[in-house]
Amino acid sequence: MSLMLFMERLYMGIVIILIKLFWKKPEQRYKYEPIQDDVELGSSNFPTVLIQIPMFNEREVYKVSIGAACGLSWPTDRLVIQVLDDSTDPAVKQMVETECQRWASKGINIIYQIRENRTGYKAGALKEGLKRSYVKHCEYVAIFDADFRPEPDFLRRAIPFLVGNPELALVQARWRFVNADECLLTRMQEMSLDYHFTVEQEVGSATHAFFGFNGTAGVWRIAAINEAGGWKDRTTVEDMDLAVRASLRGWKFLYLGDLQAKSELPSTLRAFRFQQHRWSCGPANLFRKMVMEIVRNKKVRFWKKVYVIYSFFFVRKIIAHMVTFCFYCVVLPLTILVPEVRAPIWGAVYIPAIITILNSVGTPRSIHLLFYWILFENVMSLHRTKATLIGLLEAGRVNEWVVTEKLGDSNKTNATKAIKKPRFKFGERLHLLELGFAAFLFICGCYDFVHGQNNYFVYLFLQTITFSIVGFGYVGTIV
Repeated sequence: MSLMLFMERLYMGIVIILIKLFWKKPEQRYKYEPIQDDVELGSSNFPTVLIQIPMFNEREVYKVSIGAACGLSWPTDRLVIQVLDDSTDPAVKQMVETECQRWASKGINIIYQIRENRTGYKAGALKEGLKRSYVKHCEYVAIFDADFRPEPDFLRRAIPFLVGNPELALVQARWRFVNADECLLTRMQEMSLDYHFTVEQEVGSATHAFFGFNGTAGVWRIAAINEAGGWKDRTTVEDMDLAVRASLRGWKFLYLGDLQAKSELPSTLRAFRFQQHRWSCGPANLFRKMVMEIVRNKKVRFWKKVYVIYSFFFVRKIIAHMVTFCFYCVVLPLTILVPEVRAPIWGAVYIPAIITILNSVGTPRSIHLLFYWILFENVMSLHRTKATLIGLLEAGRVNEWVVTEKLGDSNKTNATKAIKKPRFKFGERLHLLELGFAAFLFICGCYDFVHGQNNYFVYLFLQTITFSIVGFGYVGTIV
């Protein structure tokens, strides 16, 4: 499994270098003509675009996405903004509706929409929104989560690709993070997500015109959504589900790395753990449900099937979590207690070092945090492996959906943020599984220090500290 992960990272590294050196830019690979304002034609040469903003009790950030959507540079008579509010807090619902009415009074075509229940969660809200009669006139739909703030020219840069290339179903933008420097937890997340956008999305777009839709900051062709069967709530990754189904019907995707939307990272460990459970469990469960459908599909090339099944799903969504946890947190420590078993140096040191270096290309400014990032990722691999197994086996929490908590504008003072951050009881912060592994690694480290010859105790003690920090729930407080 280590070799599989190593070869995947090496392949990604080689391809991204070739892309940066030799590949044509998207404007050269696809037909691209900016949509110009025309005094005589007015707005008739602009397609009608639907903006969907799904929300759930977004007290801190609801104004952010609504304001950004209403500020998009697009003719108002060719723009429909749909706020899909599933909030259960009456006060929040009232605030969101009032904000929509405020923008509507300024001439913006914004519609506040609620449902009687949360069936299907986000997928259900998006699906319900597309059923409205006024959506029939819309050709494209842009989706933004409640904390996303696209630049005013977002649509003017994305839509021309869809207009000029009828085979394209999706244009995906890159995420940027307004609170990346808030604490160590957000810095770690930035490093992982920057690699995902800088390498994984770019490589998938350039080589197979396929990648996983990120659920927000993207523009879809509505005809492609309908042809793929619409939004489905069978997993907690409705975005990836739609992307795979659309790709199997021959649609192509385009990732634009220079088209960016600002967003917020979870800054509490509790919110981050819920998010990672959903992001790990959902893909594994989707793989279980769709692997044979991908194999039997006749519309896509053989090598694209290999890429989707092996690289996209198996290695990145399953193997990556399991090998990190099983080898570095279980097998390697156990070799200390069983001296007859020795881990080869290439597997214990060389391959992890190369993988780590390749992962660092996305965030050069954080390269000094690489060592702690490794320790933190090892800890989180326990949580992700558990979620992956739940998804593969369709166990108890397979469809658990907890909306990621958002704390609002990171530009506010630290004092304000301190007030806004929720306070948990000490018992709620404890994570016994992580603390149990901290004890296990500490015992292995002590044994290696006294009796061992590998000097693994240095790594084991540092990993013990990291497991303990996460186990006591304090990683989000380290600045």
